[in-house]
Amino acid sequence: MVFSSLIFLTVFLPVTIILYYVIPSIRWKNCLLLVCSLFFYAWGEPKYVFLMAASIIVNYSFGLLIHRIRIRCLRRKLLLIAAVLFNLGLLVYFKYFGFLGQIVSTVLSRPLTFKEIALPIGISFFTFQGLSYVIDVYREDPSDASTYVVQRNFLDLALYISMFPQLIAGPIVRYHDIQPYLRGRKHSAAQFARGVELFVWGLSKKVLLANLLGQTVDRIMVENVHMINAPIAWLGSVCYSLQLFFDFSGYSQMAIGLGKMFGFEFQENFNYPYISTSITEFWRRWHISLSQWFRDYLYIPLGGSRKGNVYFNLFVVFLATGLWHGAAFGFLIWGLWHGLFVLVERFLKKHPLGRFRLPKPIMWLYTMLVAVLGWTLFRLVSLRDTWNYLGILFGRNKPAFLRYGLSWYLDTRTTVVLIGAVLLCVPWLQLLKKPFPKLDSALDSVPLTICRRIFAVALLAVCFLFISNSTYNPFIYFRF
Repeated sequence: MVFSSLIFLTVFLPVTIILYYVIPSIRWKNCLLLVCSLFFYAWGEPKYVFLMAASIIVNYSFGLLIHRIRIRCLRRKLLLIAAVLFNLGLLVYFKYFGFLGQIVSTVLSRPLTFKEIALPIGISFFTFQGLSYVIDVYREDPSDASTYVVQRNFLDLALYISMFPQLIAGPIVRYHDIQPYLRGRKHSAAQFARGVELFVWGLSKKVLLANLLGQTVDRIMVENVHMINAPIAWLGSVCYSLQLFFDFSGYSQMAIGLGKMFGFEFQENFNYPYISTSITEFWRRWHISLSQWFRDYLYIPLGGSRKGNVYFNLFVVFLATGLWHGAAFGFLIWGLWHGLFVLVERFLKKHPLGRFRLPKPIMWLYTMLVAVLGWTLFRLVSLRDTWNYLGILFGRNKPAFLRYGLSWYLDTRTTVVLIGAVLLCVPWLQLLKKPFPKLDSALDSVPLTICRRIFAVALLAVCFLFISNSTYNPFIYFRF
């Protein structure tokens, strides 16, 4: 079940909201959300509900065992290592088993047959949330009760890991951030209305931008990839970069909106990444919850920028970032591609050359070129296909037959969507706040609030129209 499906919008969500607000106590509200979340997950893959349940039970047990040891000792650390190995073992088996087999086959120089294992939807997200919980429990100060985060209520921990708004594609919610809302949270009409607005805005990004751009991407990068020239190839790469952003940021915004409807506050996952003037800045703005997760649970434990070799630590983080996104050499190279530029930028920052700053427009063009080329690899995954596509991008490979001209791909609808997508990559409100400091209070005024909500209703109606008349509705990050 996806957020942009009619069954979710017309049945699952309304029923869940009505039941949630009929139930009086937080305890029973949590139970309802847990049942609904398990049903939501089971709708697509019933058998993998048991896998997620096993993950919840094991992480709950490890949390209690680690918490019971009142001193920092080897036994406490061994329990943490066992918990980490269990969670990573799930990922390795279900996500990387075939990839590891491919590596073994390459090393041995002979083909080996491995059983193909279906990838459970959202396993990377709920596994990282389980890891977040046991690591946070381990970091408790055994002598200071105020630092305790252990969850003794099994159902509350199960809700944290399986909560349907962020279960499938994030944002990754860390346990210490969500813990206060499991115990008690406030609800208000204003908060609910804001949640609905965010949900509709995210749905619009997905349905009206990402889906329409995705159709153009498929025509260029899949259906006619051997019959395109450089301008068409660049159009495909740019459209995919925008499709990916609006697909994933739209889903995250829907998740944040749903959280508000049920009294939870989830962090923003994107902060206008396509205005970045460096790859380092790009990763502070893109998939923020994943970047912060790797910072807090991998980069800093490795030593961060204070201990060991900072360049090695960053290399490991971006290697892990690539692997997290998929079990293929293409994702591995994609992670290292971004890591390479982050390392170079860090080196130049401390080098005398770093004092010479290029104009921001040039830095922006550099950042976008690195990002767009990286997304091309991200889309094609295969190193051979990417190499051939890059050859088309830079004019090295010429098509034997040009099936359609650029104008066929860049028709009126695609042009309008493309212009709208580019404009929405810019934080216009933030820019307007400088010359108009009272803009925030004006936007919160009653007349503009009413106008904003009428606009949200109109957008929702348009989204329903598009969803009803289209069968093209993929979510890119489902495979992660």
